[in-house]
Amino acid sequence: MAVEKVNSSSSLAEVIDRILDKGIVIDAWVRVSLVGIELLSIEARIVIASVETYLKYAEAVGLTAQAAVPSV
Repeated sequence: MAVEKVNSSSSLAEVIDRILDKGIVIDAWVRVSLVGIELLSIEARIVIASVETYLKYAEAVGLTAQAAVPSV
């Protein structure tokens, strides 16, 4: 069975639309230590999504007790 490669490219607008529709989470943790002494510790979580997508998933895990989901 031969595999066909489709030469289609996505525009920047399509990529941004998909990211906002599905959402993306970047979770980073950095620790800098010298001779066993912790000098710096950084934890960061970056969420990129549309407000509607964020509210939909945040409600599922109980983060939006006071926020209302917009009517469609």
